[in-house]
Amino acid sequence: MASSSLSLFLSFLLTLTLSLTNSFPQPERKTYIVRVNPRAKPTIFTSHSHWYASSAFSSDSSQPITPLHVYDTVFHGFSASLDQTQADSLRQNPSVLAVYEDRVRHLHTTRSPQFLGLRTQLGLWSLSDYGSDVVVGVLDTGVWPERRSFSDRNLPPVPATWRGECETGPGFSASACNKKLVGARFFSKGHSAKYGKDAVAGNASVEFLSPRDADGHGTHTATTAAGSIAFDANFSGYAAGVAKGVAPKARVAAYKVCWKNQGCLDSDILAGFDKAVSDGVNVISVSIGGGDGVASPYYLDPIAVGSYGANSRGVFVATSAGNDGPSPLSVTNLAPWLTTVGAGTIDRSFPAEIVLGDGRKFSGVSLYAGKPLSDKMLSIVYPGRTGGLSASLCMENSLDPKAVAGKIVICDRGSSPRVAKGLVVRDAGGVGMILANGATNGEGLVGDAHVLPACAIGANEGDVIKSYVTSSANPIATIVFKGTLVGVKPAPVVASFSARGPNGLSPELLKPDLIAPGVNILAAWTDAAGPTGLETDSRKTEFNILSGTSMACPHVSGAAALLKSAHPDWSPAAIRSAMMTTAGVNDNQNEQLVDEATDHVATPLDFGAGHLNLARALDPGLVYDLGDADYVSFLCAIGYDARTIQVITHVPVTCPRRKQLAENLNYPSISVVFSQTSGSRSKTVLRTVTNVGTKPEAIYNAKVDLASGMDGLKVAVRPETLSFTKAARKQSFAVTVTAAGPTSTPVYGYLVWSDGEHEVRSPIVVSWVQPM
Repeated sequence: MASSSLSLFLSFLLTLTLSLTNSFPQPERKTYIVRVNPRAKPTIFTSHSHWYASSAFSSDSSQPITPLHVYDTVFHGFSASLDQTQADSLRQNPSVLAVYEDRVRHLHTTRSPQFLGLRTQLGLWSLSDYGSDVVVGVLDTGVWPERRSFSDRNLPPVPATWRGECETGPGFSASACNKKLVGARFFSKGHSAKYGKDAVAGNASVEFLSPRDADGHGTHTATTAAGSIAFDANFSGYAAGVAKGVAPKARVAAYKVCWKNQGCLDSDILAGFDKAVSDGVNVISVSIGGGDGVASPYYLDPIAVGSYGANSRGVFVATSAGNDGPSPLSVTNLAPWLTTVGAGTIDRSFPAEIVLGDGRKFSGVSLYAGKPLSDKMLSIVYPGRTGGLSASLCMENSLDPKAVAGKIVICDRGSSPRVAKGLVVRDAGGVGMILANGATNGEGLVGDAHVLPACAIGANEGDVIKSYVTSSANPIATIVFKGTLVGVKPAPVVASFSARGPNGLSPELLKPDLIAPGVNILAAWTDAAGPTGLETDSRKTEFNILSGTSMACPHVSGAAALLKSAHPDWSPAAIRSAMMTTAGVNDNQNEQLVDEATDHVATPLDFGAGHLNLARALDPGLVYDLGDADYVSFLCAIGYDARTIQVITHVPVTCPRRKQLAENLNYPSISVVFSQTSGSRSKTVLRTVTNVGTKPEAIYNAKVDLASGMDGLKVAVRPETLSFTKAARKQSFAVTVTAAGPTSTPVYGYLVWSDGEHEVRSPIVVSWVQPM
């Protein structure tokens, strides 16, 4: 009896204890990334993982750390789910270099190889064997391996340097990999820590806990960079022809770090970098950017940190510039060891025409592939005239079915996906849509696979059509779809959405570096999503046409693969230099590049060094090379202390006592910054070039071209002639920039070194800034 009473009493105490424990709020836990000095590991621990999980590291035996990811290639450290007290405690650990919260990043979302100057008979394709000995690692949403673009037919054996794996999971077996898709991995621990363990596994109908691509973005970018040749490719009849990546024989390794509808976690991105370099990739393609519109300092940016570790091991990293153009200061991925890529158009378009009841016609674009309107005139309505902002934008539940049923509806671009507006119109009973740009988008047009007959038009045309609707007693219109048009002029044009400079972190460094095809690009697609990506879009397509700097980035990744194959001894900086100094600044009408948003002449703040031109990049003549010591000097020059720099470099550094000019980084572009409150009007920057031409004995002469209207700018080069020999492959020179006074907008010109055969072009941008 006594024993029974004791048992009941103990049971009561246990219940009470659990109740009291649950009644107190538990500390909020978040995922943190912890960067550690690897040299501080005590010898008693056999591995860094063992050390991180020990009480000796956390100083709290009751709460040992359980790492999510352990990083030991591009840097040393780990990610873990911690409460604020644990995070603060780690910050006091002398072995810890930095502790910061995990953040969400977002994706920046045929004919383009020929447009870049690649030809099948001679040149970079043939000399590099189409990149067959190079592995391109793609950090994205995974792959759909069954696509013809991943065929390994006629490919030689996998390069012996490859050390990666083909991870399996739902819908993805080991047989999915082959001599083309040589590796595939997925990284979900950071994602699961933020959204819950069942965020993927419990939602298998829309996502795969494996490298399989449920979104489509990763399949598209991977095959843009290195897709195999696929005949009879098209999207619903549009862009018909032979599809191939820029480096069609290069191998692909997919690193799934982004998850459908929920973005990409910093901790997973870093794990992708870490494993890609360990696996033996030669090029990394990252069409991902900042998640909050504000550029992170280099030491807090996972793409900057991960890519530094990759770059220091000889791996070239290309990143997308972002899609927040044409606003200034919108460019992302700003680190100097990255190649940052903006977007331009190609000479192919998908025209559609809007015909009004009074006979006027307006040109637009569309990828609509369903039943046409058959030139039938229909009533046209603009809900924004009376329905307010949400109705003008055709937001969900904003349209009155009585007002739009059976009509063509004008929707303003913005706030919601372009294709989603068409779905709203269709669900409200509308039979067609005119998607009108706002002032910020200007005249830049993007083709979309709309769910109903629809056409995108520029801001000016949109205003005219809205005026017609307002002034006409019976406004009517129709939409005519005209298929694919090749040979469009002018092209390239800087895409209106492409992010622009100046560099918000370091104006002494021009970003973006260059632009590449990023508008209406055809590449392979997933079977798990329709071409619009909308949940209600059940269409299946082998290829899709997308636009964004996400599409421009893999063009440069593929180009790097070709150059790496043709010049295996070139560093990542030399490859970037070859692309930048040979980039084009004229279109196919031999006129200056134009900004799609304004229809005015574009500047280096819009396109960097120019548009990628692979017909010339194979033999650039001279390159501006860089190594770890150069990047450390730059970081010292912009004010980072040695400990902060070590967070990036992962090795101890020492900054010189005398501060250097940040502009002296040996970059292929020159960006000179003056303070508006300083009396200084002149600055001298230094550069060194290396002769990589076929002739070791060469003489180059300097020429400075200043843009029209830049009369107040003077540029002097000393010496004006560079002589190279077998024994003297490197030569240095100084550029002195003198400006008349502060200007409201940057002024610019070009420095060109020429030996009569090569033209090595560098943009020069001069800007005035307010001191911090």
